[in-house]
Amino acid sequence: MNATIPNQAVEAARGWVFYDGECSLCLATVARFAPLLRRHQFDLAPLQTPWVQQRLGLNANEPLAEMKLLAADEQIYGGADALLQIAKKIWWAWPLFALAQIPGVTPLFHLLYRWVAANRTCVGNVCQMPRKNHFADYACLIALPTLALLARNVFPAWIFMWLLAFAIYFGCKWLTWRQAVRQMSNVKTTFSFGYLFGWIGMDARKFLEVKPITIALKPSDWLWATIKIIFGATLIWFVTRHFVATQPLLAGWIGMVGIILCLHFGLFQFLALAWQRIGVNAQPIMREPLRATSLADFWGRRWNGAFHFLANDFIFRRMLRKYDATTAILLVFLISGVIHDLIISLPAHGGYGLPTTYFLIQGLGVIFERTPFAKQIGLGQGWRGWLFVFICTVAPAFWLFHPPFIQNVILPMLHAIGAT
Repeated sequence: MNATIPNQAVEAARGWVFYDGECSLCLATVARFAPLLRRHQFDLAPLQTPWVQQRLGLNANEPLAEMKLLAADEQIYGGADALLQIAKKIWWAWPLFALAQIPGVTPLFHLLYRWVAANRTCVGNVCQMPRKNHFADYACLIALPTLALLARNVFPAWIFMWLLAFAIYFGCKWLTWRQAVRQMSNVKTTFSFGYLFGWIGMDARKFLEVKPITIALKPSDWLWATIKIIFGATLIWFVTRHFVATQPLLAGWIGMVGIILCLHFGLFQFLALAWQRIGVNAQPIMREPLRATSLADFWGRRWNGAFHFLANDFIFRRMLRKYDATTAILLVFLISGVIHDLIISLPAHGGYGLPTTYFLIQGLGVIFERTPFAKQIGLGQGWRGWLFVFICTVAPAFWLFHPPFIQNVILPMLHAIGAT
């Protein structure tokens, strides 16, 4: 045998897919997708094939770490890059390739691919995934955003934004619910339905606990939620219209703040109070963020508790097993930034990378707060800590909600709901 590709490669205009022929997971995947790949003019061969090893320059004694793609232009791709190049050629998988063009997303694909490879158990050169592979837990989180991405050019930008946000949100809800139900017993169907469709938080275990809680609710709790809804609605339907003609960006910001007040601080607060009223442990996702005196307190306890639970439980704790706390913190904020880039920049068709940069600044700020110098100058507490939080979160906010997002998403949405 030599390094010459067999004659049938002439018919494979898009290249060869090489896989580990001694890996049961790889063989099962090939059996499932081989017809699809061949329909799209990809041929397949095991990496153990002599001509393949010669063509790729592989050492027969080295472990096979990743799949390979030999493209029609003779370029060789490995691992996640190979999968993305294949997705590029298949119409329904193309959104994955498009997603990877957003700054910071491709490294996440690489990380996911390496995680799958690192968590295989190999015995006698036959590899398989661990037996406890709950793929169904992640099914919605994979399928729903993918379907939403296919609708990018079908709906107006603001509708696509809500579709994508809901797809990611419900995928996370499904993931947390599946894992909680598997760990708990006697979960009531009505509570499961309420958690999935009637509550915004992500701590499924607390919500689904059978033992009721007792919280002394005050009339002022309901009153403040009502005031926030009324104030937010006033900003949306009365204040915004006075600025839209002369200062559209300001009008967009006013309307967006009104929406956040109505939903996050008003309606979601009402939902939390209603569930608490019947004994369910549903904590508000917003907990007086203006009182935060440190970025760690702001992002870790007071702002969007639903996302904090996901980030802490599914990212930070797992990253700590491999990396130090500083790296784990930066990775959490990087992933948060990429998610916000998806929901904000992708519908806006612009501003790519700005939300990710915003959240990296937050991560660096959290790390800085932990340094001896920061503690020496009084950060993390008191008015100095509050001022530092305000500067870090508010000053670069135009990178998070950048002008393309305001112009292409928020303003059309405000017009559609009759606010302008």
